[in-house]
Amino acid sequence: MGTGAPLDGIVVLDLASVGPAVRASRALADFGATVVKVAPMPRSGVQITPPAYAYSGGRGLLRIHVDMKSDGGREAFLRLAEDADVLIESFRPGVVDRLGIGYDTVRDRNPAIVYCSTSGYGQDGPHAQWAGHDLNYLAVGGFLHCSGRRADGGPPIPGATVADSAGGGMHAVTSILAALVGREHSGEGCHLDVAAADGVLSLMSLYVDEYLATGAEPGPGHYILTGRYACYDSYECADGGWVTVAAIEPAFWANLCRLLDLERWAAHQTDDAVQDDIRADLRDVFRTRDRDDWVALLAPADTCVAPVLDVAEVTRDPQFRHRGLFVEATHPDAGTFEQVAPPLAGMAAGDPSHPVELRRGDVTDTDALLSECGYTPAEIAALREEGAVQ
Repeated sequence: MGTGAPLDGIVVLDLASVGPAVRASRALADFGATVVKVAPMPRSGVQITPPAYAYSGGRGLLRIHVDMKSDGGREAFLRLAEDADVLIESFRPGVVDRLGIGYDTVRDRNPAIVYCSTSGYGQDGPHAQWAGHDLNYLAVGGFLHCSGRRADGGPPIPGATVADSAGGGMHAVTSILAALVGREHSGEGCHLDVAAADGVLSLMSLYVDEYLATGAEPGPGHYILTGRYACYDSYECADGGWVTVAAIEPAFWANLCRLLDLERWAAHQTDDAVQDDIRADLRDVFRTRDRDDWVALLAPADTCVAPVLDVAEVTRDPQFRHRGLFVEATHPDAGTFEQVAPPLAGMAAGDPSHPVELRRGDVTDTDALLSECGYTPAEIAALREEGAVQ
């Protein structure tokens, strides 16, 4: 019976454990796809058990352990792929071909497969074999250079995995969804080459396009969105809390100046000669009241002001609570706790009154998955005996 979710009936094989691919499969599962985590065989001292809350605790995912280096394990995986719609992998470029599970091999079994390879720098090019993580991709894509500087002049360490989540994960999701739509017309799958660094470049297109068109090189303080003007900045309040001001439109800036009794600056929003003076006045005024007092006065008054919340405050935020962005989960070892809910934007989801049931990472669905591929109980037992699956 269908769930009513938009991706109901789509089967995804996910070979990744971290990075953009995991973000992508998480999103696809939240939109109703059946996601099968294909994990390597557990090895003592090699794999670590992630915390129960990591990546939503494997919420709603199926799991099988496969030894891709064994003939039996490789064949089991390829038979799983015959009935899949999407395959996501995040090995270093070239590894899947050496394992015998590359795109050409899988396509021979399933011409309709959407095969998504995720990596840091792409499947080809001079940097394809570079190892990397989120901070590296943000560095090469210009994100760090255009961000505000630390006290020592260096670029900051962002507080979120922007490259993995937005540059890579969402890049993979949109590419996969587009490929599935295209498959409806052609009947053919494709090989997607998703690079986190490419996605960061896309996120930076506003500044990169400016440079390409004008030769002006963006950086901190170059433009309104990188701190050039006082109307787009953060300010400390009396209690040590902070507020953000993003009054880009002149009308919002005028409202803010009026409520702060700084109307003399309303006509000088983008006057470079007086930005230091405006900032000094804004700092002085914001230090006269506590953060929440300023938010109560300014946020509802068309000023583009919002508080800087710590993570604990985020979980209590009334807007997020009203939007249903937290869900209760239960884990057999860790007990009951909340986690961020699927951001389904009003599309079909599960009953929010029922807690999400999480499972231990060592629990697999091997028998059911391989049975669906035509393996008999005796054949599954033989694969287990030889260490090809678990």
